[in-house]
Amino acid sequence: MNNDISFMGANLVAQQLDWNMTEGWNQGDSAANDWYRPISTFEERFDAFVQSAVHAGFDTLDVWHPQLNYEWATDEHITGAQRVLQKHGVTVASYGSSYGDTVKKFRRANEIAKALGTNILGGQTPLLLSDRTSVIGILKEFGNVLGLENHPQKSAAELLDEIGNDHDGVIGATVDTGWFGTQGFDAAQAIRELGSNVFYVHLKDVRAVGAHDTCAYGDGIVPIEDCVRALNEIGYDRPISIEHEPEHYNPFPEVLRSRARLLELLEETEMSFT
Repeated sequence: MNNDISFMGANLVAQQLDWNMTEGWNQGDSAANDWYRPISTFEERFDAFVQSAVHAGFDTLDVWHPQLNYEWATDEHITGAQRVLQKHGVTVASYGSSYGDTVKKFRRANEIAKALGTNILGGQTPLLLSDRTSVIGILKEFGNVLGLENHPQKSAAELLDEIGNDHDGVIGATVDTGWFGTQGFDAAQAIRELGSNVFYVHLKDVRAVGAHDTCAYGDGIVPIEDCVRALNEIGYDRPISIEHEPEHYNPFPEVLRSRARLLELLEETEMSFT
């Protein structure tokens, strides 16, 4: 397997709170939006985010929407982000978000993904229920795909029902292995059941079923090794995003452990299938 390994920007959800997020995900989301939004400091702060991933050994990353939010990003923000990415020679694997509930918002999210050099939107949009035709049309217009991320869904079957078969290949799945673990569903089995519908992967471990306490690979209950085997079996050749979003400490040391383990697993899997 020759998959690139990507650093998920949402790993830094607690960064602007001094790595102590006491009021849940929305607190971190709001703090990150407030941090990146001012145009006077945007490029410097976006550069610091990209540099942190580069220094950790990544040349591919996922931009999390508060780092370049379609609701406030101007063309000047986008140009600044492009300069930073070019400066560091970094590729954007996906633009991760909840993409709004209006056609205008969804279109802007697609514009930003395209400007970042990716065609993968990995997340959710309620617009899929209210105006599925527009979602499909906009994705086709921009040459993008929407990988639905399994946050509420408890099984691969539920996700397949939402993906449907009327989308001409532009709607699939972004498999979040950690959320399948939280729901008590075997993430490797989900990958196998989803098959060619897997557009992107957030490879994540969690400590226990019923909660979403993320951790380094091997410290939790997600079958990470079998997930990598399953990705190889379905012929998945896109990047694999390392996702770990602790609420009360800096994730970088454990992200580095997970990256080293993933590199081992990719090599072992390649050898076992040759």
